[in-house]
Amino acid sequence: MTQTSAASTDNIIEIESDQKELFYQEQKNEISLFEYAYEHQLPVLIKGPTGCGKTRFVQHMAEKLNKPLYTVACHDDLTAADLVGRHLIGPNGTYWQDGPLTRAVREGGICYLDEVVEARKDTTVVLHPLADDRRILPLERTGELLEAAKGFMLVVSYNPGYQNLLKGMKPSTRQRFVALRFDYPEPKVEQEILMKECNIDAHLAYKLIELAGALRRLEDNDLDEVASTRLLIYAARMMSSGMPALEVCRCCLAEPLTDDPITVEALMDVARIYFDE
Repeated sequence: MTQTSAASTDNIIEIESDQKELFYQEQKNEISLFEYAYEHQLPVLIKGPTGCGKTRFVQHMAEKLNKPLYTVACHDDLTAADLVGRHLIGPNGTYWQDGPLTRAVREGGICYLDEVVEARKDTTVVLHPLADDRRILPLERTGELLEAAKGFMLVVSYNPGYQNLLKGMKPSTRQRFVALRFDYPEPKVEQEILMKECNIDAHLAYKLIELAGALRRLEDNDLDEVASTRLLIYAARMMSSGMPALEVCRCCLAEPLTDDPITVEALMDVARIYFDE
């Protein structure tokens, strides 16, 4: 797939496409479920904790289906115009510039809204006519009524652990999607991911997985977040390059999880059980 990159004028929107094949280890049957949803033109909602592979999965499926992927990192200031498009001023006057959602609708690509609950609710309302059997996108500023091209797919994700009364998905939005729940992989699967992703041996991967399990058991007591698969990959890469194991544990697995120095040292005490130098 050829590489495409673009951004809105305020650098909010990133449009991705990958040049090389991405490794993705299936956990259950999410690949088949995603393919069924694609074939039947159904939008997909993916929910799961930080760093469990949601974005990598979408990238993998875009590559597998040979579709352009438009990724939007949602946040409080995201507007409908950031998604749909806006009029801009150029040397020859004003002109219309499609946003990433509109480009995906026109081209039949995949539009992926990462952490969709971070966007304002008045922004996500523009998704409603695309996420049901109408599959249309009204462009009020141009007067167009776009029908989604064949192959267009809407995918959104969020972390349920971050939800609160102010930042949750409205039922009227949620029920327009088929949903997949992700979690951190089972230990054997996660070990295989580290070995293939980071080119490390089974012994080192096993020790990292054991440490991750111990840290994750602390979630209900001391930590708001736990060691993600993403952080384990970072740690494995740094250890494989020769960095001392305990230094890696500190910068990749302790400091990213908490700002409290006492809790950091407590996490390092756990790390020393598995990587005593």
